[in-house]
Amino acid sequence: MCNENETHNDSSPDKIEQEREQIKEFGSVETKSPRGNIHCLNIIGQVEGHMTLPPQNKTTKYEHILPQLVAVEEDDDIDGLMILLNTVGGDVEAGLAIAEMIAGMSKPTVSLVLGGGHSIGVPLAVSADYSFIAPTATMTVHPLRMSGVVIGVTQTFRYFRNMQDRIIEFVVSNSLISRAEFERLMLATDEIANDVGSILFAPKAVECGLINEMGSLRAALEKMYELIAKKREEKK
Repeated sequence: MCNENETHNDSSPDKIEQEREQIKEFGSVETKSPRGNIHCLNIIGQVEGHMTLPPQNKTTKYEHILPQLVAVEEDDDIDGLMILLNTVGGDVEAGLAIAEMIAGMSKPTVSLVLGGGHSIGVPLAVSADYSFIAPTATMTVHPLRMSGVVIGVTQTFRYFRNMQDRIIEFVVSNSLISRAEFERLMLATDEIANDVGSILFAPKAVECGLINEMGSLRAALEKMYELIAKKREEKK
């Protein structure tokens, strides 16, 4: 029999402090309700890869995100994952690694693009089971870019082409957009001044099939609870 002084509940000071620290360090939080327990994951700023970015940059570190995704997948108390995106893009391989992890999860996942889901943010947005974009948000689709020393040989061109194909295949496989349409948007020359690619406002992102639906937080949460209920029915 437990002593009254030994009992703890979810609203204990230690629990609250732990949740605050989780938000501060990793930009994540868990919400609990009878309809389902949701882990909320933020991907903001620039997705940081193998190179550490300057301290003034707002970044999402992939070495923080990947273990979180494993923990969410294995935690029986978590019913679904909500991904909030406001990112300028970043490291291609780190972004694809996160996107592949999300796409491979067995638990319901919903993404919501707020502000922007640019560059490698596009695969991250479509990696969820269902994707939303806020009415004021935008997404930028453009060809693969690389900084640093580039060797001007045929092998470099082939590497660029293969990397770009990886991104295209992932996006097409995890959304309703066709390969031809995505490549057209990626290679457009009349959309962005002094650059190649397309800026998609929310209605266009939905119209072309890149994103499932236009909506904000409440719509995304309702869809999450709908997917959780469906998952529970399947388990029965």
